[in-house]
Amino acid sequence: MVDKIEHCREALGLGSTSEVVRLAISKFNFDRFKPAEKPHRQISVRLTSDMRTMLKRQARTKDSSIGELLRVAIDALAENSNNGKKKAGKKGKR
Repeated sequence: MVDKIEHCREALGLGSTSEVVRLAISKFNFDRFKPAEKPHRQISVRLTSDMRTMLKRQARTKDSSIGELLRVAIDALAENSNNGKKKAGKKGKR
């Protein structure tokens, strides 16, 4: 995203990142926009302080956000649980 903003700033002769963002917002037709995915839903969960500290550290190390780390962790868990069900289903069919 930062690279795209910088490219637009240079190509359009704009002075700042803020100018690029303001121009993009003013030119974009939001009425025609359709999100590619379902909107995200925010949830609240309770984490131990150790787990939250670990997530903060990992997010900083990976130059990511805690939310992104949670999404990939849950995606991996869901994928693994689906693989487990498929294997269990195969055993039952024999």
